Amino acid sequence: MSDIAISVSDVSKVYSLYDKPTLRFKEALSIHKKSYHKEFHALNHVSFEIKKGEMVGIIGKNGAGKSTILKIITGVLMPTSGEVTIDGKVSALLELGAGFNPEYNGIQNAYLSGTMMGFSEEEMEKKLPEILKFADIGDFIKQPVKTYSSGMFARLAFAVAISVDPDILIIDEALSVGDVFFQAKCYKRMEDLKNSGKTVLFVTHDMGSVMKYCERAIIINDGRKYAEGPTKEMVDLYKKILVGQDEPEEEKEEEEKPQRSLEAQKGTWLDYMLLNPNYQDYGDQRATITSFGIFDHENQISNTIYKMKPFTIKMRVKFHQTVENPIFAFSIKDLKGNELAGTNTIIEKTETGKVEAGETVEIAFSQKMVLQGGQHLLSLGCTGYEDDALVVYHRLYDICCIQVLSKKTTVGFCDLDSTVTYKRSIEDAEN
Repeated sequence: MSDIAISVSDVSKVYSLYDKPTLRFKEALSIHKKSYHKEFHALNHVSFEIKKGEMVGIIGKNGAGKSTILKIITGVLMPTSGEVTIDGKVSALLELGAGFNPEYNGIQNAYLSGTMMGFSEEEMEKKLPEILKFADIGDFIKQPVKTYSSGMFARLAFAVAISVDPDILIIDEALSVGDVFFQAKCYKRMEDLKNSGKTVLFVTHDMGSVMKYCERAIIINDGRKYAEGPTKEMVDLYKKILVGQDEPEEEKEEEEKPQRSLEAQKGTWLDYMLLNPNYQDYGDQRATITSFGIFDHENQISNTIYKMKPFTIKMRVKFHQTVENPIFAFSIKDLKGNELAGTNTIIEKTETGKVEAGETVEIAFSQKMVLQGGQHLLSLGCTGYEDDALVVYHRLYDICCIQVLSKKTTVGFCDLDSTVTYKRSIEDAEN
């Protein structure tokens, strides 16, 4: 018995684009079979496999082909070439309200959706109480869905999708329209499905959700499968794609990794910093981060910081070209890649002005360490905006470890530093 739930093999989807509607008829009636269209490859020879029990995220820029591949997997679209094999019952939540009749009310649409998935009216009648409870839209369930808000649509659609106990659940961004409480409930249910051996495949622009819930991610870029692998690596790679700093695999050479800007500063701060040998270094090099340091509450340079104590992150940046209003930033992530905290000079309303070629600047971020005890990863960056586009001059991703020491561990990523007041023998009524 195979452990593969979804197999996508060499799938392509090609659309014919016409400058004018009349050209479609002209081409169809052409005796000499003259072509009047241009081909658009929404997908180009995409292949991947999803194992049973996996939760996998598909990420990529708008228009990359993510939704197209989901529609082909669910049978909404047919591929131009290639093959998709599914092992298990699929429930899909694609475009918001897809498959719903706007004139029907919520209950009627629940029955309609169930029928389309192969369930009888009697089977859906048994599932209806669970659907109504999860959707939690009150009396609106009896109103035509054309009167629903986008959030109500999402609630009902997700409730129906999970009520059929699918082997494979496929979701395309639809959860982003719900409120925060509904989203939390949905992700909890997705986690339950995964823990029970079900397969979940979803498209989202929320990298935090991908990091939290998925073991693997697949990047679709310009209609092709760009890469797939562990979630953290894929999210870091996707961030490079967003700023145009990605490199084809064949052009990457480990020995040419640009570490020289940091190595040149040995003998200063970097002698005391524990660097990550697998950090990522990229940018157009109009500026380079030449050195950095983490300073504790006693102004001693160290990778170790005490929780609830002040600390400072400093970095020195050398500019090789003149830059207007550069942006300096840092972020702290956990070992899974979830961003826990960070800021930059725009957020902090710090004017940086015009920096001339040849200048070296020093920037310092001072704050209190509120993260829980443990090991975290520091990333640094120098960027800027040119013609409304973000340009990366230099980024050092996961450059070093920050070890936070703590005598107290609270719930979550950070410590709210609560003060507790406790009284006894008071009146029941509030004054």
